[in-house]
Amino acid sequence: QVQFVESGGGLVQAGGSLRLSCAASGSTFSIKTMGWYRQAPGKQRELVARISSGGTTTYANSVKGRFTISRDDAKSTVYLQMNSLKFEDTAVYFCNTWLPRPDYWGQGTQVTVSS
Repeated sequence: QVQFVESGGGLVQAGGSLRLSCAASGSTFSIKTMGWYRQAPGKQRELVARISSGGTTTYANSVKGRFTISRDDAKSTVYLQMNSLKFEDTAVYFCNTWLPRPDYWGQGTQVTVSS
């Protein structure tokens, strides 16, 4: 059974940076395309970035140039470096496979950006 545990969120001022981590259990991590998602209050969950097993990355237009997704398969961990944070980046951030599996959602990590 696969389980994802997100960490690294917090309160940061606009313009600041945070680095999120997602630790995965399960022996098939290295063959999965992984994604970071976020859900703001009153909004649907959306894909922020994804990274293939080969390292190909894709970003939502709203975060291009500011966020960087990376992975360390030896540690079964995927990261999200977030720079130049904006108030509208405030959300709970989750990781999951791409496409996401309903049974893989974790608790997420809260990111709050103060303006």
